[in-house]
This record gives sequence, structure tokens and C-alpha cells, in this order.
Amino acid sequence: MNSGSIVKEISGDGIAYKDRSHPNRRSLFDLKIQPKANLKLVLHVKSDGEVLKLPLVLYSADGFVEMNSMEQFLFGIFYGILSIVAIIYLFFFFALKESTFLYYSLYVISVGLLQFALDGFFYQYVTPGGGWFSNHAVLFFAIIGAFLSGKYSEVFLNIKKHSKVLFKLFNMSYVSLLVLLFFSALVPAALPYCYKIVNLLVLVFLLLIIFSIIYLYVKKKPIDTFFTIGIFFLIVGFGVFILNNLGFIENTFTTQNSSKIGTGLELIFLSLSMSNLIRNLKNEKNELNRLALIRSEEMNDLKSYFLSNISHELRTPLNAIMNLIDSISTEVEDVKIKDNCKVIKYSSQSLLSSVNDILDFSKIEKNELTLDKAPFDPLKLLEEIEISAEIRAKEKGLEFRFEKPNAILVQFVGDEMRLSQIVNNLINNAIKFTSTGYVSFKIASEQLTANKAALQLIISDSGMGIAEEKIVSIFDSFSQNSINNTRKFGGLGLGLFIVKTLVELQGGRISVESEVGKGTTFKIDMEFETVEVKKAAPVDLDMPDVCDLGGKTLLVVEDNAINQMVIKMITKKWLNTTVFYALNGQEGLNTLKEHHIDLVLMDLQMPIMDGYEATIAIRNGLVGSKYSTIPIIAVTADVMEGTKLRTKEIGMNNYLSKPIKKEILF
Repeated sequence: MNSGSIVKEISGDGIAYKDRSHPNRRSLFDLKIQPKANLKLVLHVKSDGEVLKLPLVLYSADGFVEMNSMEQFLFGIFYGILSIVAIIYLFFFFALKESTFLYYSLYVISVGLLQFALDGFFYQYVTPGGGWFSNHAVLFFAIIGAFLSGKYSEVFLNIKKHSKVLFKLFNMSYVSLLVLLFFSALVPAALPYCYKIVNLLVLVFLLLIIFSIIYLYVKKKPIDTFFTIGIFFLIVGFGVFILNNLGFIENTFTTQNSSKIGTGLELIFLSLSMSNLIRNLKNEKNELNRLALIRSEEMNDLKSYFLSNISHELRTPLNAIMNLIDSISTEVEDVKIKDNCKVIKYSSQSLLSSVNDILDFSKIEKNELTLDKAPFDPLKLLEEIEISAEIRAKEKGLEFRFEKPNAILVQFVGDEMRLSQIVNNLINNAIKFTSTGYVSFKIASEQLTANKAALQLIISDSGMGIAEEKIVSIFDSFSQNSINNTRKFGGLGLGLFIVKTLVELQGGRISVESEVGKGTTFKIDMEFETVEVKKAAPVDLDMPDVCDLGGKTLLVVEDNAINQMVIKMITKKWLNTTVFYALNGQEGLNTLKEHHIDLVLMDLQMPIMDGYEATIAIRNGLVGSKYSTIPIIAVTADVMEGTKLRTKEIGMNNYLSKPIKKEILF
């Protein structure tokens, strides 16, 4: 100064913030210049390797405040956008578990930290005391940013899938960055060179990304246009920034902040490309869901086909077994043989019950279980169940108790077979799980209105009981308690699930009370529509002493020799009955052309021409108009609801499932 005194001021990133002559993130010196003063300024600078670009700019106090305010405003927008983008895509990663979002979010964070360090904010707010980490921050963030930019681009472009060579080059570059990080952290003498090397490695990564994009375009691989534009702005921004650092271009506000400008534009377009990725992932998910739905429908169709076949394949031999045993037991006098026949008969009925449970479970799953509505005598039905149950209980050495009202003066309207299935399932369970003591079956009925009655059924036993924590899930299919019981007592574990479903389908309620070691009580409450008992006696389906069809002729279209034998065995005792047999639908049509037939018993699954095709041909008059209305009864082991519906649609008059009961057949 004019006085000849010397004033010394110091600043810089290596100096503690409190020791700087002027506390600011920049290297500032407060110059007080008097009018007509003559000053001599000497600037001494030193660097640990980072490129020094220190333009000497003089500001008035007001000019500096104005410039600084504008800069802070722009920087606030820049860092705010970076923070929002990083957080949003980090959330996308946690939601979608797609690694691209994680690398992109981390890359944005690393870019923000690098700029934070370059702008001096890191030294001001994070390491105001200076020191080792303060001196290495820019270099570390540059290395991390270069790695994440490469990793994000590599994953986004799916380089590993498209080019093994490029994938290896990326990995080699990652190793180079790791080596550079090691030397910069642990070898102080290498620090001046590390700044130049990191700039070169950033250029290498940019070239790798450019070459990858070009390669994918040449190979006509899908690549997002917004990604390409974003990388272009990144290349321009960092290219100018690196050239400025290396001293090849003039240092100005634009060149100093070129990385910010390039990064900002890059993030705009990369975010658009990530939005496209989200849309593509959503479309892929929708497509996968669509394919899964198609696959599920195919599996359901396959399951229906399988169950239809298993029903056919199991019921066909059961048809023969049950009818042969029934015939043998009525023809022989030997008590031991009769007892053995009973064992075979009960075993066959048990197997048939299991097959029915599987099929019913499938119908419930597909919401295809339907109920019939027809008048029936509830007391007669339940008394028949009681007789059969009493025999089974006595065989196990159990006391069977039965309580019923004196009479039910009306007929119920509902599904008689399903009511029988409900009661049989519960009584069979009671007998199965009771080793000693009793099984009780109690019936109560009350007329509610002129055309509605309540029916209450109570089945109780002195068996093993059910633990309190298991009662909640006892009606679930394949519940743990069912699985344990299945292992010990046999069965499929579906009985109570089917019972509950059938009760609720009929608008009823089922409840259970149980105590381990003391027994279980099931209570069912149902309501039925009622009709007056007709004066005319209902049709008795019990086998009459003499079966006489009065000269009628039947045609049995059946490809299975065993099933033919069963029908022959049943009909050979019928009087005035003629039966013709055909092995398939085509033979059946030929028989109709050659003989007078009064009724057709038609199997459905047959070779050459199945029962569906044969029925359609008959209804279309291909064997003569006189047969277009002939009664056709489906006789099949397939009891799926879809099969029953189809037989009605093609014009069959009725449906008879195997095993055939001779009383129903007559």
C-alpha cells in the first residue's frame, strides 16, 4: 500500500474454514483500495495435483452479493432436482427390485456429491476443519461417479447379454478405478497424478458408453432414444469440463459449470428414459400376467380333463366290482362269502366316496357345484342313512343312538343326494374318530310357515375330540388337523370342507363343539321349501320281484367289455327285454338302421365315434327321422358338471353315472 506496509491474506481448500482470511466457500480476498492508490498484488498458489483455474475477478461489494445470490438460487434448483431424482428412483428400486433404478439413484447422488465438492460446499459444511478427507473428496467422488455412470449404463443397456467383449472392457475399467482409488488413498506421492488419470478414465467410460450405444444400434438391438440424448449431453458437459481442467480451453463461468449444465440436461433425458423403463416393466408385467392367466386357464382345462379321465377310469372298474359283488352276494348261500362280499362292497363304496370328494372339490374350486331341486321324503332318507350307519358302528363295537320325530308330514324340496352326502360324511367321521363309546344321530324338524320347514341335525360322538385352536380351521381344505388325521386314519382331508360348502350352498349353518378326549358335536340348521305329500304313492325305486320292460328293445353303446358285462348281468334277469350292444358310436348308428330300438344307453368316451357325435347324428336324423326323438340316456363314469351340461345341450334325455345301480337303471 502507499504506506509501504504489507498485508497477507490466505485461503484455500486445504486450510481450516476458520483460518481463512475471508470465510467463504470460494478463495476470496477482501481488497480495500483507496482513491488514487497504487497497489502491488502478488498471488502465490499451490496444488496437490488438482488443476488450478483461478481467474482474477474484481467485484464491488454489491456486485458480489448480487452474483452470489443468483448463483445460490441456480445451485439450489440444481441440487434440489438431484435430491428429488435420487430419492424417487431409490423408491422405485425398493418397489420394483430392479437394479437399474438403484444404480441410477446412486449415480445421481455421486454426481451431486462431486458438484458439491467442486463448488466448495463440501469444505464449508462437511469438512470445515480441512484435513485428509477434505483434500481427497473431489477425487473420491469423481472415481465413484465414474464407476456408477459406467455400471448404470452397462446394466441399463444390458451389455452382459448383448456383448461379452464390451462387458469385459467395462469390468476392466472398474478394476482400473479400484486401483486408482487404492493409490489415491494410500500413496500420497501418487495424488498429483491421480487427478489427471481420473479425468482420462472418465473419458474412457464415456467412450465405452458411446461405443456401446453405436454397437447396439448397428446390431439393431432396442435402445431408448432418451438415454442416447442424455448421454450426449453428459459427454458434452463433462468433455468441456475435463478439457477445462486439463487447461485446453479458456476458463469461464460456462466452462467452469459445463458439468452442471451437461448433468442437468442428462438427468432430464435419463429420467425420461427411466420412465420408459418403468412403462416397459409395467407392460412386461402385464404381458406376464396375461400369459400366466392363459397358462392358468390351460391348467384348469387340463385339470378338468384329468379329473374327467380319472373319474372315468376309476368308476369303470368300480362299476364292475360293485355290481358283480352285489350279484354274487345275492346268489350265494355261504355266510363267509357273503361277509367277504360285504367287505369288498364297503371298500368299493369308500373308494367311490373318495373319488366323489375329489370331483366335488374341483367343482367347488371352479364354482361349478350346483344343486338339484326336487321333492323328497327327508325322514325316509335319514332313516336309510341310520340303518347303514348303525351297521358300521356295530362292526367297530360302538353304540349307535338315533333320535327322530314321529313323522314329517310334508316333503322337502331340495337336493336329496347332497343332504345324504352331508350326513354320511359327518357320521362316517364320527365313527372313524371314535374308538370306544357311542355315536349319536339326532333329527329335529319344525314347520315354520305353510311352505317352509326347519331341519336340525345333530351328530355327536365320544371320540378323540378336536383341540380348541384347530376348531377355527377344521372346515378348511387340507387343514393341518386334516393332514394329521389323514396320516393316522386315512381319507383325503376334504370331507368337512365339502360338508360346510354344501350346507352353505343350501342356505344352512354348521357349527362344532368339541373337547379333546371327550368327543365332538356337529350341529346343522337348514331350511327347506315344503310341498304337501301327494296321495298317490311315490315311485318306489326298490327292485321289484319281477322286472318286466314289456317287450322293449334297448341299444347299449359301450366300448368297455366289463361295463357291457355289468349291463348284461343286470338285464339278463329282466323279462320281455331285448338288448343290442355296440362298441362305439358308429356301430350304434348301424344298429339303429338295422333294428327297431326303443331306447339308447350311450357311453360318452369311445373310439372311432364318441357318444356326443353319435347323439348329434341321431338328433340330426342321419339314421332316420323316426329316431330323431328316441330317448337317449348318457351312461358314463364322467360326473363333471360340464359333461352333464353338454349332454343336455346336444339333446340327451337323461344322465346316469357309473357305478350303475340296478334299481335306478330299471
